[in-house]
Amino acid sequence: QVQLVESGGGLVQAGGSLSVSCVASGRALFRYHVGWFRQAPGKERESVAAISKSASSTFYADSVKGRFTISRDNAKNTVYLQMNNLKPEDTAVYYCAATAAYYFAAGVASSYDYWGQGTQVTVSS
Repeated sequence: QVQLVESGGGLVQAGGSLSVSCVASGRALFRYHVGWFRQAPGKERESVAAISKSASSTFYADSVKGRFTISRDNAKNTVYLQMNNLKPEDTAVYYCAATAAYYFAAGVASSYDYWGQGTQVTVSS
């Protein structure tokens, strides 16, 4: 099994930038598609972005297109989410998730088998 650990969350002002990372251990990350999800207080978990095993395909939720960029470095077993022009509504706990399935629905939480514990991102207005 793969274990996922997120880091890099914090407090930033609106309009600012933040990068969060997801580091895998236990198994090599190149075996997995990886997605980022977020959950704000009182709201359902929602998809943010996803990246295929080889990084040949990426997916973004409409709410973050043009502002967030997902990337991966399989040699470092790490997936990144660069977040620019942050808005207060981006405030949430951000989770990374992974699946080794051949086919997966990038934006669907149930498509993923492994989850990290999350990292808090807070955007002040």
